Amino acid sequence: MSTSSVPNSKESGQAKRDPLRLVDVDYVKFLVGNAKQSAYFYAHNFGFEIEQVSDLTTGSREEAAYLLTQGNIRFVLASGLTPNHAYHKEVALYGDGIKDIAFSVDDSELAYREAIKRGAESAYEPQEISDENGTVVMSGIKAMGRVVHSFVSRSGDYNLERVKNRGVFLPKYAMTQDLEINEYNRKNPVGLFYVDHCVANVELGKMNYWVDWYSEILDFNLFKTFDDKDISTEYSSLMSKVMDSGRELIKIPINEPAPGKRKSQIQEFLDWHNNTPGIQHLALLTKDELHTVERLRRRGVDFLRIPDEYYESVWERVGEINESNDSVKDLRILVDRDDKGYLLQIFTKPLQDRPTMFFEIICRRGSESFGKGNFKALFESLEIEQDRRGNL
Repeated sequence: MSTSSVPNSKESGQAKRDPLRLVDVDYVKFLVGNAKQSAYFYAHNFGFEIEQVSDLTTGSREEAAYLLTQGNIRFVLASGLTPNHAYHKEVALYGDGIKDIAFSVDDSELAYREAIKRGAESAYEPQEISDENGTVVMSGIKAMGRVVHSFVSRSGDYNLERVKNRGVFLPKYAMTQDLEINEYNRKNPVGLFYVDHCVANVELGKMNYWVDWYSEILDFNLFKTFDDKDISTEYSSLMSKVMDSGRELIKIPINEPAPGKRKSQIQEFLDWHNNTPGIQHLALLTKDELHTVERLRRRGVDFLRIPDEYYESVWERVGEINESNDSVKDLRILVDRDDKGYLLQIFTKPLQDRPTMFFEIICRRGSESFGKGNFKALFESLEIEQDRRGNL
């Protein structure tokens, strides 16, 4: 196996026309204090399969990484193995969290060069990772705070379609063997299958900067805008703009705090994230919200509590839905409607001790929105938890 800088790249006709055509979300990379323990947490609580591992047993001497899969979701959980590894410093500064939203592209080097030409700052230059089975080229640009966007192009046995069908993820990765949690999760599926969106929190006054950045560097489009009149409670508010890749690939809402009587959840995130912007939560898509949430609750996932008062008025606002109203209430799921349909959504409490990362579980029945009608109820629930933490 070899890892080297890539001096040249053959340009396919398509890559020449659109070097930044984003094909898929290749993976989402988390930096964590203990990758093995984190892998089992997400497997037991959220139904992910611990599909592959890269560690000392596979020849990886610097870091340990676990590939978790469910549907078209691929998480890489990584920890440093050596005392001075850079991952240790990041985890100390920010806690466990999302480092990289990586995109599959036709040609990693061409995508990287085009992004740099457009004004992006390099995170790392193109590197070729290869063995007798194939080649993966990876490069990366810096986004907000600690976040990186990698460009990944694959060939040989490492091509994306093979990876989606349990092919080996990268050189020095090996399939896990005979894990009972994997067998249990196959027999008892949770039903998550896609990363719908990832939410970035940035400092006051920086939202429009990052909106322009995603537009100019990655060709994202402004999809929706919410101001402090849309997202506010008695105590706090925020502003948000949603960026869309234009290919139903992933959406990236960008939030900044707005003035309020007390501290917003965006400012709480920044306070506990070393005053550094980053990814606050991932929204994971399911086709059956009731089934998924019921399974997750059984597995011990801790969700925000929505008060009974919410359900006294929601049905008048939302109208008829396919799901049982009583079941939606029992599971404490939020419901909203736009001109194209409705959605169901629910939010976990923070997934680690620092209040810096959580998941949203979302089901779309035509709706393309983000639950605008639920913002007040959601934020009031968040503020209850903030107050319990002493951060409101």
